[in-house]
Amino acid sequence: MFRAPPVRTTTVAGLLLLTAGLGWLPSQDTAPGPRPDCTGRRIASWSADFRHTADFARYGNDNTRLDDWTGGDGTHSVRLPDGRTLWLFSDTFLDRIHQPPGPHGEGHHWRTNGTGAAPLLRHNSAVVMSRSGRPERTLTGGTAAAPGPFFPDPPGGGLRWPVAARVEPRVPGATGKVVRVLLWNRAPGTGPWIFGEPRGTEVATLSLPGLHLEGLTQTVDQTSVRDPGRRVLYGTAAVRDGGWTYVFGGDDPPSSPASSAFLARVPAGRLADRGSWRFWDGAGWQRRAGRARPVLRGGGRRGVGSAFTVVRDGPAWVLITMDTGGDGTAGLRAVTSYWSCAPQGPWHGPHGRLTPPRPPAADPRYVAAYNPQAHPAFTADGGLLLSYDINWLVPPGVPPGPRINGDVELYRPRFLRVRLAPDVP
Repeated sequence: MFRAPPVRTTTVAGLLLLTAGLGWLPSQDTAPGPRPDCTGRRIASWSADFRHTADFARYGNDNTRLDDWTGGDGTHSVRLPDGRTLWLFSDTFLDRIHQPPGPHGEGHHWRTNGTGAAPLLRHNSAVVMSRSGRPERTLTGGTAAAPGPFFPDPPGGGLRWPVAARVEPRVPGATGKVVRVLLWNRAPGTGPWIFGEPRGTEVATLSLPGLHLEGLTQTVDQTSVRDPGRRVLYGTAAVRDGGWTYVFGGDDPPSSPASSAFLARVPAGRLADRGSWRFWDGAGWQRRAGRARPVLRGGGRRGVGSAFTVVRDGPAWVLITMDTGGDGTAGLRAVTSYWSCAPQGPWHGPHGRLTPPRPPAADPRYVAAYNPQAHPAFTADGGLLLSYDINWLVPPGVPPGPRINGDVELYRPRFLRVRLAPDVP
């Protein structure tokens, strides 16, 4: 798709530019160590954030356009330099929303495509939020008559799910900025891989301020790993610290409720440069992704969900995830946390359990809460904004579509305000 420029004889000016560029690269050998003032952190309290939940419900219920977002999951966000916010979603429903009552008298907003066929479901979308904090526009591919995913499906089938995103210089040291969006590339699958077999991690580049998709770059290829459950997808969280962006990821073993967390790091401004990625191997950073070792290994009560989030709270690092231990159902009900004084660990926890509210349903056993994601740009009065996704767990023999489309609250993000405090024994 993109062709490299022809090789030219290096000039003295070129050498000077190259030397200057190398000055933007931090040392590849240094790893951040714990600061002496670092103490443990835990979730101290939380409350429902009704404003953001209502803003997305209001936007989703608006039928001004029928090719825009009416529900989705995989909620991530990034604040743009002009004050807008780009929200990224994985599987996304479009089409028309109807006022209650539903076809069978239910008291919920419900979704159709207006012709009797199933509503449109696309593998990803993006929603632009205005400076005033209201969702106002959906970014999709295709046309208004036939909208497609914003990040196109891979050739030959499969899907791309957007995860964490960062605004960074187009190249290190440049004044012009772009948005880099990390993507999970999944191949068509069956059985435990019904939602797609992990293939690798990509990075999309979006222009600013227009948010046009400029290109896609594969950064971590995992197809050589025979066991799909051991393939690591990176990007569930991306945290800037000093001259580095630390990119967290995880595997997804189908036989275990707990995944292991992995860590890569990239010099700031080089997320789309495959050769700049380095992976934590348990002792240091190296080029080969296949030698990466977990920074938090799943087992017993420990482990992470397939999607988790990481934030800084002063010198401490805090990882928030679904609780994969306990009674076996907590992984789709409750949230817990870990802390560390360095991104590579050691990680301490899990600490506590938060059970976020779910919308009322005829049978609450099948309403899942999952994918907690922090949105640090919206921190207010010491309260971290945390989203989580809602879905319908399919009972045996019951298709999920009628239930999700019959009550649109069952496939929309909800929000909490979370406060962190010292982890006192």
